[in-house]
This record gives sequence, C-alpha cells and structure tokens, in this order.
Amino acid sequence: MFRHILLPTDGSPLSTRAAKLALKLAKSSGARLTALHVIPPFEPTMYMEGMAVYPELFSPDEYKRATEARAKRMLGKVAGLAKAAGVRCETTVVNGRAPWKAIIKTAKSKRCDAIVMASHGRRGLESLLLGSETTKVLTHTKTPVLVCH
Repeated sequence: MFRHILLPTDGSPLSTRAAKLALKLAKSSGARLTALHVIPPFEPTMYMEGMAVYPELFSPDEYKRATEARAKRMLGKVAGLAKAAGVRCETTVVNGRAPWKAIIKTAKSKRCDAIVMASHGRRGLESLLLGSETTKVLTHTKTPVLVCH
C-alpha cells in the first residue's frame, strides 16, 4: 500500500499518538518511516525598558543547541518506538519559518507516498490566530495525508 511514510512531530502527546498510528500503518504495509521535526528560526525577544536582559540565555547559539537537543529527544522517542515495532525508521531535522512548507518539501525530497500527522483540532478564533500546519499541509500537497486527532 505505502512504501515510505513521513511523520512530522512536535513532541506533543498527540504527535506520539500519530507516531503509533504511522508505525501500525508502516508495519502493515511494509513501509519505512521518516520522522521529521521542523525547527523555527531564532527570533530574539523584544525587550522593554527596565527589563533585565540576559543575552547568553537568548543567543542564537544557545537557541540552536536547545532546539537541536529537544529535536533529538523527540525523534529518538519515535525511533525507539519504530525499533520496538520492527519498522525501519530514519530521523531528520530541518529549519523552516513555515513548518507546513518544510513538511511538504521533505515529503517530496524523500519521495514519501504518505504523510501521517497530528492535528490539535483548533477551531474558530484560536484556529485563525494560531493557524493550522495540518490544514496547510492538507491544502497544499498532493501526497495523501492521514490526520490523527
């Protein structure tokens, strides 16, 4: 059915649920899995007068170290689940201002024939303000997408 499944993850419990679903799908179809985490670019905090500033806590280097370490933990969890399920899994981290674009680009470049991802189910004003990466992936890709709520 599928040969290569992309699993974007943000480390949330819902993403872990999507990972388990993706692993079941991969196992049943003999597919391999690529787990993906997208790191947004460093954007320094705007400071107001009178605020204590600790630049070493907010430096681009510290941000890079912290986000890469977090991504490694998240993707390591998925890789561990895949190993236990007997599914071939690779992990990848990309940087991108718009995660949905990075997800679609990764799916294309890795020749994935399916994407399994979580949706937090935001509606109304919350959805308008926060946006939905899942909705953007759904509306901009030709790759089949399985959404886990």
